[in-house]
Amino acid sequence: MKILLDECLDWRLRRDLPGHEVKTVQEMGWNGIKNGRLLALAQSQFDVFITGDLNLSFQQNLPAFSIAVVVLKAERIRLVHTRPLMRKVLDSIPSLKPGQLITITP
Repeated sequence: MKILLDECLDWRLRRDLPGHEVKTVQEMGWNGIKNGRLLALAQSQFDVFITGDLNLSFQQNLPAFSIAVVVLKAERIRLVHTRPLMRKVLDSIPSLKPGQLITITP
């Protein structure tokens, strides 16, 4: 799958997603683009968007987008807190559907 990591997350999380093509918002040159526009851009090139933004589901009509969204709900969005969630992310990716939102917790 093609996965986009939000700019709020550490780029090193890509190492925990073997077998997938992972890019960051920064690599795409999309820094500073807000969620609605970012999802619109991402849906044409990616299958999954991973973020630490807990408010995304309240701000956007996610079923309107053809990209699945994974929200990491960690103590903080620092690598030490998000990396332990990546096994659950990896396990959930194959069953994700476009427009679906899932929240990964410790």
